[in-house]
Amino acid sequence: MFSFFRKKPPAPPAPAQPAGAPLPTPEAIPATTFPAQTVPPSAPPARQGWLDKLRSGLRRTGSGIATVFTGTQIDDALYEELESALLMADTGVKATTHLLADLKRRVKESRTTEPAAVKGLLADAIADLLAPLQKPLVIGEHRPTVIMVAGVNGAGKTTSIGKLTRHLADGGATVLLAAADTFRAAAREQLAVWADRNTVEIITQQGGDPAAVSFDAVTAGKARGRDVVLVDTAGRLPTQLHLMDELRKIRRVVQKADLTAPHEVLLVIDGNTGQNALAQVKAFDEALQLTGLIITKLDGTAKGGVLCAIAREKPVPVYFIGVGEKLEDLETFDAREFAQALLA
Repeated sequence: MFSFFRKKPPAPPAPAQPAGAPLPTPEAIPATTFPAQTVPPSAPPARQGWLDKLRSGLRRTGSGIATVFTGTQIDDALYEELESALLMADTGVKATTHLLADLKRRVKESRTTEPAAVKGLLADAIADLLAPLQKPLVIGEHRPTVIMVAGVNGAGKTTSIGKLTRHLADGGATVLLAAADTFRAAAREQLAVWADRNTVEIITQQGGDPAAVSFDAVTAGKARGRDVVLVDTAGRLPTQLHLMDELRKIRRVVQKADLTAPHEVLLVIDGNTGQNALAQVKAFDEALQLTGLIITKLDGTAKGGVLCAIAREKPVPVYFIGVGEKLEDLETFDAREFAQALLA
C-alpha cells in the first residue's frame, strides 16, 4: 500500500442555472491527481511483510545498538557504549550527540530504571529525529510531473527507477522513461528492460546527448498526456566537476521544454556507503537542489544510522527506502517504522 500521492479537495457543486440562462464557459480540465492511500493502524499483510523485511535488513545495524541495553543498570557506562554503537552505525557525531541528550532527557522525565525500557525511548528519539524526512511524493500538480533521478554508479539508480515506475503505475499514473544515461555501457538496455517489465514507453537515442534525450522525453510526455516523465541521468561522482556540470545542463534544458520542470530531483543513495552518503547528499543538493532521496541496499548494512546523520545535517526528504532487488522491495519511508525496525 502506497502513500506517495496527495488528494486535492473536491470542487464544490456548481450552482443551479435558471431556465433559459446561457451555459457557463467550460473551464480547463485540471491535471490528474491520484488519491492518497494511507496505512491503517493494523498494517495489512503486504505492509506487514515489508516491515519484516525491513527489520531483517536492518539487523546488522540494530544488533550493535541493541546489545547496549542488555545490562542491569542505567549509568555512564551504558551511555558511553551507546555513543560508540551509534558512531559505528555511521549515525555521525552531530546526530549521536543530539540523540544522547534527547535520550537522557526522556529517561529523566519518565523516571525509567530498566535498561530494556531505555531502548524503547531511544526508538522514540530516533523516530522524532527522522520525522522531518518523512514526506509523500506528490504526483498530479503538474502534468507531466518531471522527475529527474541522479546518483553515483553502483547506487542502484536505474533499478530504483524501474521499481519507482511500478509504484507509480500501481497508483494509476502513466509513466514515460527517458534514457539519458548515455555514458554507461548498456545503461539504455537496462532501462529498456525495466520499461518492458512495467509496460511503459521509453525515449532513447544511441550515443545521444543526455540533455537532448531529456528534452525530447519531456516534450513527448506533454504531447502524449503522460502523468510522469522519469529521467534517468548518468552516474556521477560529486568530485567529477565536469560531469556534475552535465547534470546542471540537463536541468536547464528540461526547463526549456517545461518552464516549471523538473518538479522533483531525486538522489539515489547506497545505504552501505555510510557517511559518504551524507557527503553525496550535500554535493548533489548544491548542484541540483534536491527535493528527495531514495535509500537503497539497506538489507545487510551495518551503516543504517546514516539516515540520522542526514536528518541532523541535511534533512532532504526520504521518499523511498529499499531492502532488496525485487520490485516490491522498494517502499515508502516511515520514520517510526524505521526506528522500530532498527531496534527490534
